[in-house]
Amino acid sequence: MKKYWSKQFLVLLVAIVCVNIAPGQIKTGHLDCSAKLENNLLTLENNQISRVYDWNGGNLITKSITDKLSGKVWVTNTKKPDLSFPGESIKAENGTFNFRDVPETAIAPQHLEAEVIYSLGKLEVKRIFKLYPNCQAIACDLYFRGGSANTWLQPGINLADMVNLEKLSGSNAGNNTPVIEKLELPGKHWQINAVEFFDVTDRFNNLVKSVNAISYKPNNYRGNLLFAHDMTSDNGVFILKEAPTSNVQLAYPGSDFITEYGSFRAVGVGINPSDLDPKEWKRGYGFVTGVYSGTKNEGLNALRNYQKNLRLLKTGRDEMVLMNTWGDRGQDTRVRESFAIAELETGAKLGITHFQLDDGWQTGRSSNSAFKGGSLEAIWNNPRYWDPNPEKFPNGLEPVVKKGKEQGIEICLWFNPSRDNSNEHWEKDADALIGLYKKYGIRTFKIDGVNLPDKTAELNFRKFLDKVSLETNNQVVFNLDVTAGRRGGYHYFNEYGNLFLENRYTDWQNYYPYSTLRNLWMLSEYIPAEKLQIEFLNKWRNQDKYANDPFGPMNYSFEYLFAITMAAQPLAWFEGTGLPADAVTTIGPVISKYRGIQSDLHSGNIFPIGEEPSGKSWTGFQSVQEGKGYFIVFREANDLPKMAMKTWLKEGTRVKCTPILGNGTAFSAKAGTEGTLTFELPEKNSYVLYHYSIY
Repeated sequence: MKKYWSKQFLVLLVAIVCVNIAPGQIKTGHLDCSAKLENNLLTLENNQISRVYDWNGGNLITKSITDKLSGKVWVTNTKKPDLSFPGESIKAENGTFNFRDVPETAIAPQHLEAEVIYSLGKLEVKRIFKLYPNCQAIACDLYFRGGSANTWLQPGINLADMVNLEKLSGSNAGNNTPVIEKLELPGKHWQINAVEFFDVTDRFNNLVKSVNAISYKPNNYRGNLLFAHDMTSDNGVFILKEAPTSNVQLAYPGSDFITEYGSFRAVGVGINPSDLDPKEWKRGYGFVTGVYSGTKNEGLNALRNYQKNLRLLKTGRDEMVLMNTWGDRGQDTRVRESFAIAELETGAKLGITHFQLDDGWQTGRSSNSAFKGGSLEAIWNNPRYWDPNPEKFPNGLEPVVKKGKEQGIEICLWFNPSRDNSNEHWEKDADALIGLYKKYGIRTFKIDGVNLPDKTAELNFRKFLDKVSLETNNQVVFNLDVTAGRRGGYHYFNEYGNLFLENRYTDWQNYYPYSTLRNLWMLSEYIPAEKLQIEFLNKWRNQDKYANDPFGPMNYSFEYLFAITMAAQPLAWFEGTGLPADAVTTIGPVISKYRGIQSDLHSGNIFPIGEEPSGKSWTGFQSVQEGKGYFIVFREANDLPKMAMKTWLKEGTRVKCTPILGNGTAFSAKAGTEGTLTFELPEKNSYVLYHYSIY
C-alpha cells in the first residue's frame, strides 16, 4: 500500500508557515486570533475568549479563562495538568509549541491552529488547538503515539460504598480514567446540564436526553455536552466532547463528565494503550470549551457559532432537496436505467435538486438486496463490485448523468465501504469513489453499513474520507448514515457532509410526521438542523395500515410533510413515479419557492421554539440572523387557532412577519416577555413559513 498523508497535513504543509518556538518567545497569529508563549505562560485568544495556561513543559495547566464579551474572568487554583492518564507520569519532557495560520479551504474558514507536543515517559501527546474569529470557544484535537504499559481504564468506586463525608472527596475523582479536559473554577453554586445523544435510529426514537442538576460532590454524567452555569454571576461555560454518542464510544469509562462544585472534567479519550503505535500519531476524542453570559440561550448560540465553522455550507454543493427511492421499499428490484430516467423526469416536476441511486446500482450484490446471495463481506474479492451493473445500466451511468444535467438534477450514489479486518481496504474504497467522481462528476455519496468496533477501523474510515476529500478538492459531500452500528454520531466526522438521520417506512407503520418533527426539533437545540437529512414520505402508500390512527400520515397534507423538513436538508424518501399526479403538480411550486430561500434560511442559527412536538402541540423553528430571520410554525391537531410562543427575540423587539409558504397571514408585533409572539393558523395540522425583519 502506498504511503498516505492526511488531507489536513498536506494542506498545512503547502499553505502554512510553522515554526518551533521555545518557551519564552512570542508567537501571534493573524485575524483576531493569537497564540503566544511568554514567561512560561501559553495564551490562546481571539476577540471573544482568552485562555491562559501554565506551560509546565507542555503538560498544560489552566490558569484562567476569560469571556471577553462580558468581561468575566475565572482564575483557577489548580496545580495539576489538565490532561491526565492513570499510571502515567505528569512530568512533561521535550515540550514544543508551534502555530499556523490556516487559510480558508472549500470546507473550512480561515483560522489559527496552535500545536503543543510533549512526552510523558514513553507516551507522546499532541494537542492541536483551533481558534476561529468571532467565536466564544476553543477546540482541541488530541493525538497520541509511543507506548504505555499502564491500564488507563481502572475500576471505579461506587459512591454508595463511601460511607462518610471525609471519604467523599474530590481528590481522587477521575483518577481511574483518562481526563482530556479539566476546569477548576471557583464557587459552589453551579447549575449543570448534561446532554446525551442517541443515534442507531433504527432502534432509538428518543434521540436526546437532558439532565439538569446542581453540582455538588463528585458525580458522573453521560453525554457529549455539558453546560455549567454560575448562578452567582449568570456566566457560564460549556464543554463539547467531540466523539461518537456515549453508548458507542470506544474505551468508554462509563461516563463523559465528572463534576464537583466548580470542577468539571471531560473523561474518556477513545483509545487504549494497546492501540498506540511508536511512529504513527493516532487521533483520540477531542473537546471544545466555550464561555457565555446570560441565559442558556447565549450558551447555545456560542456553541452553534463554533459548529458553523466545522464545514462551510455551500449553496451549490451542500444545499439539497434529495430524492432517494429506497423509502418505498422497492429495494434494488426497480433500479435500472429506464427507472432512473423516469424518476428524473418526475423529480424535475417535483423540484428536487439531487437524485440518489441507492443500493442496487452496482455490479456487486449487498446483503440488503431483495435477491438472494448478497453479502457485504469480502467485497474486494470482486474487483468490479463498484462498477455500474451491466444488466441494469448497459450504457454505464452516462445516460442517467446526462439526463440529470438536462433536468437540472445532480446524480448521487449509495456506497458501503468494505468492513473486512477493520476497514483495511479503505484505500480501495476511496479509489472507487474518486473514480466515480472523475468519470461521471458524481460527488454526493450516501455512506452506509459502516461499523467502527475498534480504533483501527475508526482511523481507517477517517483515512478513507480524507483521501476522497483531498483528491476531489473537498467537492464531495458524504451523507453519513447513523441508523445502525457503531458510527460517528452527531459530533464526530462533522467536517465531511451531512447526516442521514433515520429510516422510516409506511410499510412498517413507523413513519409518523409528528415523530419525525420531534426528532428534528429536539436535536436542533444542540446540532445545526441544516446538517441533518430529514425525510418526507409518500403518504398515499399503505393507508390501510394506519386505519383509525389519528397521527397517520394521511391526516396531513403533502405540503405539511415537506414543511417538517424545511429547517433541515429535505429528503424525498419515495419513488417520484409512485406519487399521484396531483401531488407532483401541487408540491412542485412549493419546493421551488423553498429552494429560493433555502440557503438564507440555513445561514442563520436554527433553534426550536414552542412546545415539543406531540401531534397536538404548537411548535416550530426560528432561524436567528442579524436584524432578520425566519419562523417555521406548526399548529398540530389542537383546538387553539392562535398561540403565544417564546422566541429568540429580545423583549420589546418589533418585527414584521411576511408569509412565504403555508397558511399564515402577514403581521407586525412587539415581542413580549421572553420574546413571546402570538401566531395564528386557522386549521389543525397546518403550518406557515415566515420571513421576519426587525424594525
